[in-house]
Amino acid sequence: MDTPKNKLLVPYDFTHIAEYALEHALGIAQTIDYDVYIFHVINKDTRARIRRDNLPENYVDLELQKIVDKASEESKVFVKYIAREGSIFTDIASVAKEIGARFVIMGTHGKKGMQHVTGSWALKVISASEVPFIVVQEKHFKHGYKSIIFPIDDSTESKQKVKWAIHIAKIFNSIVHVITSNESDSEIAARVYRNTQQIKKFFDENNIEYILKVNDEKGGNFAKAVIKYAEYVEADLIMIMTEPDAVLPVFNWGKWDEQILFNTAKIPVMCVNPRDFSIMVVGL
Repeated sequence: MDTPKNKLLVPYDFTHIAEYALEHALGIAQTIDYDVYIFHVINKDTRARIRRDNLPENYVDLELQKIVDKASEESKVFVKYIAREGSIFTDIASVAKEIGARFVIMGTHGKKGMQHVTGSWALKVISASEVPFIVVQEKHFKHGYKSIIFPIDDSTESKQKVKWAIHIAKIFNSIVHVITSNESDSEIAARVYRNTQQIKKFFDENNIEYILKVNDEKGGNFAKAVIKYAEYVEADLIMIMTEPDAVLPVFNWGKWDEQILFNTAKIPVMCVNPRDFSIMVVGL
């Protein structure tokens, strides 16, 4: 029976990367008292494996129930699974909406993603959803998201990224590392400055601890600079946008997407979209 609590959705393909995603989901759920839903898409690959290995028709259900039982027992979190025929490119978003998930925790093998979600396809899966994604590689949850990277350039983006940064920071008592691009063009530099001042105002109003860092190099590859700084401060999470809506400044999905999302440091990335989840923060 479903419970009325908030939910996290974990796409699950029985790989070790999916285990990392589940570990993050359980860690978050323990911290903020959420339920966890594991979702497996039964597709032609699943059916082919069942036939090839002469597995029982209910193999997926049996295996998912084992995973649910183990996760529930070890974490004391309510865990449930969903398995259905479909396509990962549409059904992850539809199931997230169906169960009312607050966000999705998805594992990816760098550019080789779960159930063949690779490169631009992974971006399409994420962008198709109305809820944020936390994309996880081979990195343990450990102490949670204590150190958050918040990149700022001259582009515009949704107030939702700011809201989610404040929300996550309050949950984990995080320090937000605000890194800004360093522009040689005076007009672009002025926009970056205005964006930064506005973000600082919201963080100050909500008592969020933050550190401001200006990229050392003018111009150049900002995504590479973000990842380098994230490694330096041992960041636990990087925040980017999936779609801009020109309300507040910051990071534009599409410019740096794969470099950040599939970063070689394997730092989890939270991809936020403009949908308003009524997270109440001061000034927004």
